[in-house]
Order: sequence, then C-alpha cells, then structure tokens
Amino acid sequence: MSSPIKDFSDLKSLHKTLKKKKEAEKREEEARRRKEREVEREASLFRDSIGDVVPLDASDRVVPQSPKPAPIPNQRIADNKAALHESIFDEFNVDTLLETDADLSYRKNGIAQEVVRRLRRGHWIIQDELDLHGQRRDEARERLVEFLRRCTLKGFRCVRVIHGKGLGSVNQEPVLKKLVHGWLVQREEVIAFVQAKGVDGGSGALLVLLKGK
Repeated sequence: MSSPIKDFSDLKSLHKTLKKKKEAEKREEEARRRKEREVEREASLFRDSIGDVVPLDASDRVVPQSPKPAPIPNQRIADNKAALHESIFDEFNVDTLLETDADLSYRKNGIAQEVVRRLRRGHWIIQDELDLHGQRRDEARERLVEFLRRCTLKGFRCVRVIHGKGLGSVNQEPVLKKLVHGWLVQREEVIAFVQAKGVDGGSGALLVLLKGK
C-alpha cells in the first residue's frame, strides 16, 4: 500500500513517477507497433515474390500412418517352449534304433534304406546348420528343438547338426553326441540322419533329413 501524501513535494514526486510510467508504456506500444509493421512488411514481400497462388484443398489429404508393430505373444511363446522342452527326453535309449553300419545312421519306421544311402551320398543340399559344440545340456536341447521347428517352417529338407566329438568332455566321452541322437529320434519331423562325411564334420556332426511339406 502506497504511503500517504504529506506535502507538495510528495505530490510532485508522484507526478514524476506517473509520467515516467506513462512514457515507458508509450515506448513499449511504439515498439510493438513497429514489430507488427515489420512482420506485415515481410509478409507482403513474400506474397509479392510468389505471385498469385491458390491454396491446396486439404480435404483429400492423407496422413501417412506408420504400421504398428505386431504384439509379441509372450504367453504363447512360453507355452510353446514348455511344450517343445517336454517333447524330448534326455534319458532315452537310442541304441536299438541306430543302424550299426560303418557310419552311424538312423531312419524312421517306413523310411527305405535307400533314403539313408542317398542322404549319405549328399543327394540333398545342406540348407542350414546348428552348432551345439560346447553347449550345456539344457541349452543345447532347447536350441535344437527351436532349430528343427524353424527349419520345418521354412520347408528345409536337409540340415547339419554339429555336436562335437567330446574331446573336451570328462574322460573325452561324447556325452552331447549321444544326447543329440536321442533327441533327434524323438522328433516327428526327423525321418533320418547319418554321420557327416569328414569334410562336413565327420563323427562330430550329423546330416539330418526332415519331412517335406
């Protein structure tokens, strides 16, 4: 709250203050008008430079829309992984299902021996491969199941699975090699497999024949 005016000197001081305030407001108003005139002048120059133009009709304008990413079916992925994990077992005696010829081989019931011979001769081109060498048991099993599923969806017929020779295992026993044999014979999409040739991995790998579409 302003202090009360006591004498003429106070009144004179108030008058000066009000005058200064009014002058300041006048300068601000002049500056604002100059700014408006400058903007209008620039707009006029722009209109003169482009000539007569007709605005485009905005009624037919199409606003591009970026495709939304597909939702990730986390629950279905988890369920599929659980089902795939349970579809093969470690403790599976595969010895009676393997052919004890010069080179280890397997063929599902109903598959002719000629199919195994053609697989061994390289009749089918190797379309993909999975290297499980050095993997832990659970990780190797999951990767193998997922690999077979993916190859089946792509329509691949012949793939290579590298399990290693077990030289780095305890007592240099090929533990993973035997597990892979057991896992493969339990898979519905696997109809045959043979030990790879030396150039393809020899006793450390298998050529696997899958069902066709």
